[in-house]
Amino acid sequence: MYKKIFIKTFGCQMNEYDSNRIAGLAKEAGYLKTDNFNDIDCYILNTCHIREKATEKVYHDIGRLKKNYKNRKKPIVLVAGCVAQAENSEMLEREPYIDAVIGPQSYQGLPKILLEFEKRKEKLNFTNFDVIEKFDKLNAVLNSDSKISSFITIQEGCDKFCNFCVVPYTRGPEFSRSPTEIINEAKQIVFNGVKEITLLGQNVNAYSYNDKGLKYNLSNLIMELESLQKLKRIRYTTSHPKDMTTDLINCYKKTTKLVPFIHLPVQSGSNKILKNMNRKHTREEYISTIKNLIKVRPDIKFSSDFIVGYPGEIEKDFNDTINLVKEVNFINSYSFIYNSRPGTPSSNLEGVEKKIQKERLLILQNLLEDIQIKENKNQVGKTKEVLIENKAKNKKNYFGRIENSTPVIISKADDQDLGKIINVKINSYNRNTLFGSKENIEKEVAA
Repeated sequence: MYKKIFIKTFGCQMNEYDSNRIAGLAKEAGYLKTDNFNDIDCYILNTCHIREKATEKVYHDIGRLKKNYKNRKKPIVLVAGCVAQAENSEMLEREPYIDAVIGPQSYQGLPKILLEFEKRKEKLNFTNFDVIEKFDKLNAVLNSDSKISSFITIQEGCDKFCNFCVVPYTRGPEFSRSPTEIINEAKQIVFNGVKEITLLGQNVNAYSYNDKGLKYNLSNLIMELESLQKLKRIRYTTSHPKDMTTDLINCYKKTTKLVPFIHLPVQSGSNKILKNMNRKHTREEYISTIKNLIKVRPDIKFSSDFIVGYPGEIEKDFNDTINLVKEVNFINSYSFIYNSRPGTPSSNLEGVEKKIQKERLLILQNLLEDIQIKENKNQVGKTKEVLIENKAKNKKNYFGRIENSTPVIISKADDQDLGKIINVKINSYNRNTLFGSKENIEKEVAA
């Protein structure tokens, strides 16, 4: 009889993908995933170290768990992901309720970890970097995802070493999966009913693999995925500006399934700050990449990440960021106040005053919001192609996305539209979402 495992995921899309595969691995040890937090035998927190107070969120969550199981049998508690990698021994010492920590390159050992803990009841630390073994194991576990939109990890790790970032220390160096493994996984989930695939990597456009003398990069992968007949859309994230090669840019005029939208983090519009961050690109190089993408695909849209108040940022540097935002017109972006991460090169630098950081963040976020609202307003009255992913929470309307990833709530659709790209008349909007109704003429009759 299967035991029950509950998996809570923090952070990036790669963690979501990893959690999906963790569930498959846990099944090998006799554990089935459940959504019922109140009746479990094992609790896994898959963590992210990027956001502020990431570690404290872990302890807060475990506190809730302890309270919930105070008078009941304690479940096995595993902390996985980047926080586990960065603070493994410290976490085991600080919180006795944690039974094991598992780094992001050690998930493949989960069945063994669960079985060993059941036998020995000893605290376990699995935080070695062995991405090759990880992918070898995951390839043997079928990806059973059958959602309309799904993820595939193609690359992990980072060699860029931005001075503010912990990823090279928690995920290790860049490593790319075999194209054969990726295509096989894509075929499997498309067979399951997936219509949209997002290729994932810490630096996804740094993907590079030599296979029997043939060199594969991201553009090669995209062109192979293009040939999967039932696949409707292809996305990828997250990209580094340094790796936006000419062949990848030209992909946007060669394919019909690669969506005209890219998340391309810039972090700052100031060359001084970009250099201090060790970003390995300039403002001018970033703008040139944007212009080249627009040249081959005029309707392409962009989103980005911004760090406000990085050490050494003065008013001129911040204004350079504001001017960059106005020039590119990012339709959807993420912006954060700089927070020091222990162990990173910038952690010893003197930061910008908190009050100034907050003031600048508000100015930036207001500008980004104005651009996003204007973009959504411009969609009203237009007919857009929407991939229907699922029913909305109210169970009456349906949820989908247009090519630039903006969510749409659709009326007058039905269950037969799930997995189809249909024409939707946009009637209204708010900051984050479009609202529309299905038009009579569909783009396609069947998925």
